[in-house]
Parts: sequence; C-alpha cells; structure tokens
Amino acid sequence: QVQLVESGGGLVQAGDSLRLSCAASGRTSSMYVMAWFRQAPGKEREFVAVISRGGVSTSYADSVKGRFAISRDNAKNTVFLQMNSLKPEDTAVYYCAARRGALISGRGDEYDYWGQGTQVTVSS
Repeated sequence: QVQLVESGGGLVQAGDSLRLSCAASGRTSSMYVMAWFRQAPGKEREFVAVISRGGVSTSYADSVKGRFAISRDNAKNTVFLQMNSLKPEDTAVYYCAARRGALISGRGDEYDYWGQGTQVTVSS
C-alpha cells in the first residue's frame, strides 16, 4: 500500500509557472512507476506525464511536452511536476498516481494508487 498526497496547486496567470509535489508514504515510492494525470471540468481524466522507478525514463502528453517536466526524489519519496508557460487550458485538478511494476504507462486504468488531487487554475 502507498498513500499519495499532492500539493503545490493554485491560481496563476497565463505564462506563469507552478511546481506540484506528490509525497508518498507507506511502501517506498521507488517501487512504483509514478505519473501525473489531470481532469478539467466536464472532461475525462487525461494523462500528463510519467516517470520510471529509477527516474531515467519519462514520457509526456503532446499538450505539455516542452513545458512540463516530471522528476522524482526517491530518497524523499516525492515526485514533482514542474509546469512552465502555463495556459488557461492547463486548468484542471491534477492527480498523482502510482503503478506497481516497471513499465511506464499513460493509461489511468493501469495505476493502482491515486492521490486526492490538487487544483491548478490558470487565468488568461
């Protein structure tokens, strides 16, 4: 079991930056592939970024590629999402998720644990 708690969300203007954090407790997070997903009002949840257990491999949704960066600090059981050049369309609740196993994935149904989410609102 692992518990995930996101933080760092807020209200910013277009072009600003935010850094989200996801603190994992319970079993060590280095055993899990970690990802960020988001869900905007009235829309389905979508994949944002994923990072492998050791942090070597990453993958991003096309909509955030070049603007967002996922990283992890396994010593601190924390995963980060650095979001730059934010756009109004990035407004959503952002969720951290953990997946047992070694393969990175952008499919939400392949993740075993989820956080409660943190709201990110980008004004134009």
